[in-house]
Amino acid sequence: MLSSISTFSTTVPFFALVLCGFVAARRGVLPLAAIGGMNAFVLFFALPCMLFRFGANTPLAQLFDPNVAITYALCGMVIVALVIAITRRDRMGWNDASFGALVGAFPNSGFMGIPLMVALMGSQAAGTVMVTIMVDMVITTSLCIALSRLDGHSAASAIHAAKNALRGVLANPLPWAIFGGAAVTAFQLALPQPLLKTIGLMADAASPVALFTIGAVLARPTPDSHQGSGHWMEILPVAAIKLFLHPLLVGFAGMAAIRMGVPLDTFTLKVLVLTAALPSASNVSLLAERFGADNGRVARIILVSTTAAFFSFAGIVGIVDAVGLKA
Repeated sequence: MLSSISTFSTTVPFFALVLCGFVAARRGVLPLAAIGGMNAFVLFFALPCMLFRFGANTPLAQLFDPNVAITYALCGMVIVALVIAITRRDRMGWNDASFGALVGAFPNSGFMGIPLMVALMGSQAAGTVMVTIMVDMVITTSLCIALSRLDGHSAASAIHAAKNALRGVLANPLPWAIFGGAAVTAFQLALPQPLLKTIGLMADAASPVALFTIGAVLARPTPDSHQGSGHWMEILPVAAIKLFLHPLLVGFAGMAAIRMGVPLDTFTLKVLVLTAALPSASNVSLLAERFGADNGRVARIILVSTTAAFFSFAGIVGIVDAVGLKA
């Protein structure tokens, strides 16, 4: 069981690095033009090495657990449907509603989740978080991109968009890093020591640089929201759904699955709940900009959820322990 003091002592450095990145970018110590380069370093080099290393040291049964994937994916789809239903009620277009749903269902599990879960619960938590990363990239993101194309377009257009999203997944280095690590485990490959040390050095840089980069990304000027959709009443509910309803739903769904006999242990469920309690993924802002959605609204949701998560995440840890999901 994690006490409140030990939880805060573990989580504070992670959020402190985010704050450092934010301040550095706002003060001009880190030029805004450099943020793209840092983001590329994390996405294409450091984070893949970290995922490869964890993938190579995680049992295949845990890394490709269908019970974890199905439970988490179903909860993600419920969150997507809920956010779209709420925002579409206010006559928001499919494009903006869909990316609002994505930012409400996609936690920052790559840049923040794996290092934080490993620090809190040990390296055995990494496999479960990697399952959620693959689900969010392949299923949740593709679904939301497909739905975003429904404004004045046919169903065929949405299917085409989903196919393009899946092709984008194939170009993303993160799943390949996980599969590469899994292949090392499956075939019991012995990699040369110089290569392993290089991967290790790069992997060690992933956590601090990723967290610093999150802060820098949040410090960039927020684009003006169009059609008034940057109103706080259209931002706070989605952030609240991400930080509170998403982990609550995952917790209830997981406990229901366990009662029905699904082989899902409480440790894994705790990792799933805490992953769902993370703030929104910062890369959703880039996707929203790419597809012409209201990036101002998306960026503000990410900023609010990341700021509020400093307090909410420790509270979720305490609640999870209190109801009996003890690590």
